[in-house]
Amino acid sequence: MRRAGTDGLFKQISLTAIVSLSAISAAGAAYSAEQSGTVRTGSLPISYSKVSLYEAGTTTGGKATLLGKTTANSQGEFQISYTAPAGGAVVYLIAKGGSIDKFGLKSKRGRVRFATVLGAGNAPSDIVINERTTVATAYAFAQFIDGKHISGVAPGPKNAALTLRNLVNVRNGGIGGVLGSKPNGSKTQTMDEFNSLANMLAACVRGRLTRGCKQLFNLARSPGGSKAKNTLQAAVNIAHSPGKKVADLFDLSMEADVYTPALKDAVGTWTLALLYDGGGKQLDGPGNMVFDKAGNVWIGNNYEYKKSAYTPACGDTHLIRLTPDGKNYPGAPYTGGGVYGVGFGIAMDTDENIWLGNFGFAGEGCTTQGFDKSVSLFNPNGEAQSPDYHGYTDGNVNRVQGVATDEGNSVWFANCGNDTVTLYPGGDHTLAQNFAPARMKKPFGAAVDGDRNVWFTSNTTNRVFKFDQDGNLLFRSDRNEGGVKRPMGVAVDSLNNAWVSNSGSVVAPCYLGESINLPQRKKESVTMFAPDGTSSTHFTKTGSYLPWGIAVDGDDTVWVANFGGMRVTQVCGARPENCPPGLKTGDPISPEGTGWAFDGLVRNTAVQIDSSGNVWLANNWLTDPIQTNPGGKTMAVFVGLAAPVKTPVVGPPQRP
Repeated sequence: MRRAGTDGLFKQISLTAIVSLSAISAAGAAYSAEQSGTVRTGSLPISYSKVSLYEAGTTTGGKATLLGKTTANSQGEFQISYTAPAGGAVVYLIAKGGSIDKFGLKSKRGRVRFATVLGAGNAPSDIVINERTTVATAYAFAQFIDGKHISGVAPGPKNAALTLRNLVNVRNGGIGGVLGSKPNGSKTQTMDEFNSLANMLAACVRGRLTRGCKQLFNLARSPGGSKAKNTLQAAVNIAHSPGKKVADLFDLSMEADVYTPALKDAVGTWTLALLYDGGGKQLDGPGNMVFDKAGNVWIGNNYEYKKSAYTPACGDTHLIRLTPDGKNYPGAPYTGGGVYGVGFGIAMDTDENIWLGNFGFAGEGCTTQGFDKSVSLFNPNGEAQSPDYHGYTDGNVNRVQGVATDEGNSVWFANCGNDTVTLYPGGDHTLAQNFAPARMKKPFGAAVDGDRNVWFTSNTTNRVFKFDQDGNLLFRSDRNEGGVKRPMGVAVDSLNNAWVSNSGSVVAPCYLGESINLPQRKKESVTMFAPDGTSSTHFTKTGSYLPWGIAVDGDDTVWVANFGGMRVTQVCGARPENCPPGLKTGDPISPEGTGWAFDGLVRNTAVQIDSSGNVWLANNWLTDPIQTNPGGKTMAVFVGLAAPVKTPVVGPPQRP
């Protein structure tokens, strides 16, 4: 795909509103402020546009508060005096209607509706509202916007505003700094796709209010089938249903060559995804992640960072922490506690302490140094609580993969290296108990349900196991029951169903001396077990490709990370009323053939959902791995694609 030069990224050639805004404090008392600006399309003013300033609602489905409004003059200029809200509230702007004199066009019915979000504090003094800011708003706030109202429970909307700034420069309406630079920029499809989405709106705005808008509104329907009524709603509808009318929307985007570089060929879906590397020189084989209450992401890393895949990389000795928008958290990464080569095992308890399983990953020429028989503990400040030398070794922990916590802060470990599981009751390693049930080989995934029972997958024997909170075995499936085949991850929904990702062919490399196979696809699927294990349902047409990690969002939709295929797959869960109309439990929501694809993905091991509805994937292994250092170097984030989840997740997912 040919791409245009970056000097065209910041051209302001569409409907814009340039605003002078007094800084909004993140905390403290309300104060008087004045906002001024100009509504434009390219260099031309949008006359008599109606501009409104809102404070976002703070409850799910709540109403936004109007802070001030005005009508722009014939030159598109306006001023709004208002009382700025206290406490770091999320503030946003909507510009509606107006006239474009050069084209003799008027939008009396408000077909043209654009938006931008200033966030909570630190807003620039001058901003722009245009098609790009509208697309960024529609995607980053896809789970919080209803018509002109944005609302949601903290920290979701506040963090969504940070993600919006990664997509778009709110000051000038150009490409955001993260989207426009490595590891994004010209390296992935997202920048071109983002501009093409903006061009769809431009096809409606710039001289095509009759034909272009009619076409856009007809194509960009809500999940229930209703036509869009304005450009903002159209963008939101596309974000909610990114797999619909894909080719037709691409054709529409080609009618307005306003934002460049744009797509030259159609994409598979209209999802938007970003890559985060925490500033570089950190991530090398990220294995799994958890989110704290503020939405910061904590990541277990396989290998010490080495730029070249041909440079041997031993097990990493850091715990990585990124902000909700992918920046390195101040003071992170953290060391100590015996951390060495964390794999799939990371969990957070209700007090936001972080537990890590030291799998002992080591590239060619490295040894585990005995650290693979330990676990590590950090407090919420990133301070190691376990010993620097070999961490905690109680309970016969061995090459731990899955880790799970419950509401009582007990911690469970899947000892993939010795075919057992370990319990630290209440998080006390001195009270460790080890369990070795018959027919358990290579336990891998772990998940706790709403009754504090814990589920494990057994990779080699094609089974799942369920224990109560004291370690009594409640259930063991028969071999291959429910189509279980080489299972990896397990997740529990709000109804206490257990969802298992069946890789079909991945042999977990748990014992010393083993290396992972890179198999061909074979019998991959997803299985749902009833809470008591008495029944199971096998789903084979989910679009998964060597499925590995699995997670459930706030709507009980199921998400699968795939070790192949460069995709994340979304499956209708046990509450089909939360799925697109016509789908039933186990049906794929993402396209069956491709999933939600993204050319920035490599081999993914884990998927998790944050409180803004972003879908995070661990870019764990390179697509064509070199065994000296096979690790991927980024986290991938699909913006606003899932129902938000209250964090940290302890037990089944909950809505914020």
